[in-house]
Amino acid sequence: MRLNDLIKGIIVKELIGSSNPHVNDFHFDSRKIKNNDLFIAIAGTFLDGNKYIDDAIKNGASVIVCNKLPDNLHNNLTYVLLSSDSREALAIISKNFYDNPSSKLKLIGVTGTNGKTSVVSLLHQLFSQFGYKCGLISTVENLVCNQKIKSTHTTPDPKQINFLLNEMIKNECEYCFMEVSSHAVDQKRIHFLEFDIAVFTNISHDHLDYHKNFENYLSAKKLFFDNLNEEAKALVNKDDKRSSFILQNTKAKQKNFSLKSFSDFKCKIIESDLNGMLLSIDNNEVWVKLTGTFNAYNLLAVYSVAVLLEEDSHDILQAMSLISPAEGRFETFRNNKNNVCVLDYAHTEDALRNVISTINSIKKNNQNLITVFGCGGGRDKLKRPLMTRVAYDLSSKIILTSDNPRNEPINEIISDMLKGIENDDLSKVLIINDREQAIKTAFAIAQTSDIILIAGKGHEKFQEINGEKMPFDDKEKVLKLINQNIK
Repeated sequence: MRLNDLIKGIIVKELIGSSNPHVNDFHFDSRKIKNNDLFIAIAGTFLDGNKYIDDAIKNGASVIVCNKLPDNLHNNLTYVLLSSDSREALAIISKNFYDNPSSKLKLIGVTGTNGKTSVVSLLHQLFSQFGYKCGLISTVENLVCNQKIKSTHTTPDPKQINFLLNEMIKNECEYCFMEVSSHAVDQKRIHFLEFDIAVFTNISHDHLDYHKNFENYLSAKKLFFDNLNEEAKALVNKDDKRSSFILQNTKAKQKNFSLKSFSDFKCKIIESDLNGMLLSIDNNEVWVKLTGTFNAYNLLAVYSVAVLLEEDSHDILQAMSLISPAEGRFETFRNNKNNVCVLDYAHTEDALRNVISTINSIKKNNQNLITVFGCGGGRDKLKRPLMTRVAYDLSSKIILTSDNPRNEPINEIISDMLKGIENDDLSKVLIINDREQAIKTAFAIAQTSDIILIAGKGHEKFQEINGEKMPFDDKEKVLKLINQNIK
């Protein structure tokens, strides 16, 4: 692609060198640069791309896009000095390079503290059942039709997003369902994407290690809706008290859903157990394979999106009765002692409360609930005691263990967790640093029919320890224990 086409829409302060060279590819990682590539210097959270301009040139870069010109300029290179933010420029270059793929399909973005993965995964299942070719961009996996592409972030970088969308176009996908994280909004990873529908599920305490305070976190979610155009639809959970703030400045057409309030789309739980729920959605009853109030919200969001995309409401409900939970989201397993083990990704105070409350609303009085969980290292420390408080109050016994400790000592993380119950009776608390041993212990101490909740990691297949991703899969450990019991 010619440079002028690649940087169309970017405010350029100064262009030095050849005015319109041919560019083979572009990267913001100097290690990926090859001959005649464009390198854009991004000042990231941990690294400043401007320090790697020389490396990019050594690897063959012919065009450098930056906010600050290097001291030594090469005569045979082109330099594009930006007036605008380099992250914004990356988003524009990505869109231009792949010929604006988001404009060629229906793009549905879902944001919120909890429920993002479930909603996009359920939407992908639903529309695939309808016979559409669909794409998915999520924490668990990225899908182009049924082809899996490894997921490394909740929301990828702008180049990867546009690459995935372009692959979807090549494969004739009509829809893409995409998680939108607060980090992605703040870092302009989704800038200049053309969303048809934006969904807000809820918001609670999370990611304050990055955003510093709740107001910044909330504002990042709101910015997603601020940037929608007049043709888009903004769909929010009216039962979340901050939904009106989220919609305050959006140009999009506003719609809402709820379980408790008067709204455009309404749902009521009629009955539920560990196998599913009977729901009344817009006065039509449907049995679904998911359970819990949080899943009722997720399913109502899915139904609302499908109606807004002009699918027949009865067809939607019929298809919803067949869809299954996303991996690691309230997945249930049983052993020969009739114990039910629930695996869930819950890693915030609110998500943990939702999952445990759901279990408690279903379990019988003679059943105990044993909750196994940890907290991530190098992340929001404020939520650690809050999560422990919730688990302690709502469980029969809790086992504190490791999650993804990253570069933080596990004992320090657990010490923070214990602050939530430091004046309480610790006889119902076990501390087992090794996560596999903690899971084994939960099964060992469980009496017949007791319920075990293993929370925090869900679909993840690793533990991050001292900068390394070590293979670890909660589901694999649980299935191994169940099979041993059967034998």
